Amino acid sequence: MTTPPQLPPLASDNYAPAHPDVLAAVAAANDGYAGAYGADPWTARLDLRVREVFGAGALAFPVLNGTGANVVSLTALSPRWGGVVVADVAHANTDENGAPERVGGLKLLPCASVDGRITPDDVARWAGQRDDVHRAHPAVLSLTQSTELGTVYALDDLRALVHVAHDLGMAVHVDGSRLANAAATLGCSLRTLTTDAGIDVVSLGAAKNGGMLGEAVLVLGPDDAPDAAAARAREAVAASVPYLRKATMQLASKTRFVSAQLLALLGDPGTTVAHGPGDEAPLWWRNAAHANAMAARLAAGLRDVGGRADGVRVTRPTEANAVFATMPRPTADRLRAVARFYDWADGETADRVEVRLMCAWDTAPETVDAFVAAAGADPLT
Repeated sequence: MTTPPQLPPLASDNYAPAHPDVLAAVAAANDGYAGAYGADPWTARLDLRVREVFGAGALAFPVLNGTGANVVSLTALSPRWGGVVVADVAHANTDENGAPERVGGLKLLPCASVDGRITPDDVARWAGQRDDVHRAHPAVLSLTQSTELGTVYALDDLRALVHVAHDLGMAVHVDGSRLANAAATLGCSLRTLTTDAGIDVVSLGAAKNGGMLGEAVLVLGPDDAPDAAAARAREAVAASVPYLRKATMQLASKTRFVSAQLLALLGDPGTTVAHGPGDEAPLWWRNAAHANAMAARLAAGLRDVGGRADGVRVTRPTEANAVFATMPRPTADRLRAVARFYDWADGETADRVEVRLMCAWDTAPETVDAFVAAAGADPLT
């Protein structure tokens, strides 16, 4: 019989339970009758809170999951003949079973990334295809923040990417399944990382940061009136999202329960703290900051035990809540009996493998320390 893992999993932040405050918010929303399909008080409050957090021009459309949020967002931003420029490791490109292409009818245009990030030059290389009728028209730049490899786009780098995309007439989408982790890393508000950086549409994640079920599509815009053409484009996107949400099976009949979760994470209307340390910060910040801190602790511990010739080597920058490391394959198999995790790629040599270790809002320091101790233990003991 296989011995079950002794520690909570480090496989994915999706494994974590919903935060008690989120469950309490769902229970509170389960109060009698309320309008269906978003015509309820909780969704109305979410609309207000999203405008407080992301700016007066922000519009929120709750959906059921992250893949759905990406499909709705990208389809709303692109013409039928459009293409979407993404990093080669983008979730939309590698882990959504072709949903943007199958469901949205879009062509994904991947760029080779370094530690999950792409550069303005990578985006500019698609400029020559914008007027070629034989090629998919690059209409959208989709960035993941934080990236699939646990890295974060710095604010200046993000603004540079937005600038080159907008200059080419492309809209900019952010897959924000771990947007909270990126904001906590950078010490900035969600608005700074999105609206103020010029992002057009965000797939706002919740499930990976203490939510239970549900995300949101956010259509963003500056508080002051943009030029007329930009205003018309934003209005067209905002007008299309409700229909796309229904057509792609992402409109929950009891939307109030999705909205209640997002409200719990963002804070009720009237909350003025955008981010910061301590209990006064909103739940999204506290959850993400804790997960990031546990990943930093894990990476530091693995570096300490990795000095042995056959030891663990942290391979990528640990900037959010993910740790990537290579180790001998037998070591990976041994550690999987301690805590569940996934192989990511081949290692430096055939006898080594790169693994991904994810921390969540509830990852305990004791879990991290016990895993590090197991990684450094003599395999014969």
